[in-house]
Amino acid sequence: MAVIQTLGKEFLIKEMIKSIPILSNSLHKGECGRIAIIGGSPLYTGAPYFAAISALRLGADLVHVFCQKDAASAIKSYSPELIVHPVLDSPNIVEAISQVMPNLHAVVIGPGLGREEIVFRNLSAIISLIKQLNIPLVIDADGLFYLNGNHTVIHNYQNVILTPNVVEFNRLFKSVVGVSIDPSEPPRAENVSTLACRLGGVTILHKAEHDIISNGVGTNICEKLGSPRRCGGQGDLLSGMLATLLYWKIHDGGDENATLSAACAASHLCRMINRKAFEIHGRGTLASDMIPFISVAFRELFGQE
Repeated sequence: MAVIQTLGKEFLIKEMIKSIPILSNSLHKGECGRIAIIGGSPLYTGAPYFAAISALRLGADLVHVFCQKDAASAIKSYSPELIVHPVLDSPNIVEAISQVMPNLHAVVIGPGLGREEIVFRNLSAIISLIKQLNIPLVIDADGLFYLNGNHTVIHNYQNVILTPNVVEFNRLFKSVVGVSIDPSEPPRAENVSTLACRLGGVTILHKAEHDIISNGVGTNICEKLGSPRRCGGQGDLLSGMLATLLYWKIHDGGDENATLSAACAASHLCRMINRKAFEIHGRGTLASDMIPFISVAFRELFGQE
């Protein structure tokens, strides 16, 4: 069995800071990140918006949202900054995404995706294209549900981060490892590391009271307190910020801890944002209340604009 190295927050955050692009008048639009969100259905239009807007507020330059046709108008109405492609339930979705994908820097699959067969039938081809182009990938929500029966599509892909909550993690663990986890059992780093190894060294950010991050070799536990408020949309904010940080880290050259650095930074940042919003709004805190604090928390955590 491989020896698992515990990596501290201070080390991983410092590693992330090294890769954050310095703002300069010489930068061109797109250099700080062109991010894609693949998700958005008639029932779930808020999730892709939260993932997209968090990427923009963190510092990405452009965000494309690939959604189902009937979700497009709602998502467009939330923000004029988003580039919305209503093609997710189109028969030529793979061809449509193939035209844009080479120009993208990171992709999030899952927020508001839904579980319709017409959407799921093309995910394997889309993920294969992302891997072929070696684009950093974050998989969340219904994207994780898809992996329960199709997890081989991400095996051995080193530039992917999965972001399951407790229920999603236990379900995926059973699918991949073949062993059920007692739902009353608190999350264990050993289980996260085991699943990461079984998937070929992918990185997992297991969202829980204390987030557990592992790629099967290195592990970090985020013990920073957020708040007791559990409103919908927080995971979507995390996924958008994570995709941006992951692009910055890998674009800067990356290293064996690139995915761990990005995941640790995103975890701490999201908890800081949640705490700041909670201090004002209390139990009425919404995901939309967290968005204004992204830039504030960014300055505090990373020490730069």
